[in-house]
Amino acid sequence: MYLFIYSYIADLIFGDPPQLSHPVKEMGRLTSFLEKKLLGTRTARIERLKGAMVSICVIVISALLVYLIIKTSARMNSLLGNLAWIYFGYTTISVKDLFIKVRAVKKELVNNSLIAARRSLSEIVGRDTRDLTSEEVLKAAIESVAESTCDGIVAPLFYLIIGGPVLAISYKAINTLDSMLGYKNERYIHFGYFAAKLDDVAGFIPARITGLFIVVASFFLRKDFMNSFKIMNRDGRRHQSPNSGISEAAMSGALGIQLGGPSMYNGVVDKKAYIGDKKGRASTSSINEALAISFTVSICTVSLGALIKWLI
Repeated sequence: MYLFIYSYIADLIFGDPPQLSHPVKEMGRLTSFLEKKLLGTRTARIERLKGAMVSICVIVISALLVYLIIKTSARMNSLLGNLAWIYFGYTTISVKDLFIKVRAVKKELVNNSLIAARRSLSEIVGRDTRDLTSEEVLKAAIESVAESTCDGIVAPLFYLIIGGPVLAISYKAINTLDSMLGYKNERYIHFGYFAAKLDDVAGFIPARITGLFIVVASFFLRKDFMNSFKIMNRDGRRHQSPNSGISEAAMSGALGIQLGGPSMYNGVVDKKAYIGDKKGRASTSSINEALAISFTVSICTVSLGALIKWLI
């Protein structure tokens, strides 16, 4: 079945309609509800256990609801079942939404509206943006493109292709849990441990696919694909995450700019390692180049998925 292609096309057309209730938003509400009920024990072991319970509940409930809706729809009518499949698959992909939000940052920078650019950036990154310089805003936006290419495009497509919407929704639940609970601070260091580790496991293969496809995309777009491959291999493991560093390093090498470095989270400095060589400075055109690479990576992922489906 090639229904995942229709899900991908739907995302390119519609993006994330704000007027509709999105499954990821509902996952977030459920996570917040369970967190309020369970968070708050001084024993690390109990906190990890309760955090694991929250994660499992959110994933199972999300996957089960999607499964039941698709199955019920298919029993009523095969076309309705396919539409349900396409819809839930579409909600896991974030190509257009990434483009809209990152271009909003670029637009404000072009207009020399640094305060507005910081505000737009705050919608797509977890770091503190209030005191960032223009170059730091640019770099953060490009890092977000690299990371979201994996988390919001390649990974959900990967799971959609191999396991349909149920597996893709399960991945989105894992990713949402990590984004909400996976912080290494006093509040979540134990409660979010399971969610963070599960996200590392779920994203391991997609992250490597993303890195390789960024290299391929760099070749097609006449960027420095050799340097992209070199930096990915050299610096991909410098990031605190075993996955995020792969795509960031590949993107850094392709664009010939340095990413990473210390960032502020909730008033606390996170001394992240630098990734890549400082051959040039990031500019607004770098954002366009990063988005072009990201889109080409999405095409590569869909094409490879279609080829595999055809072969088997």
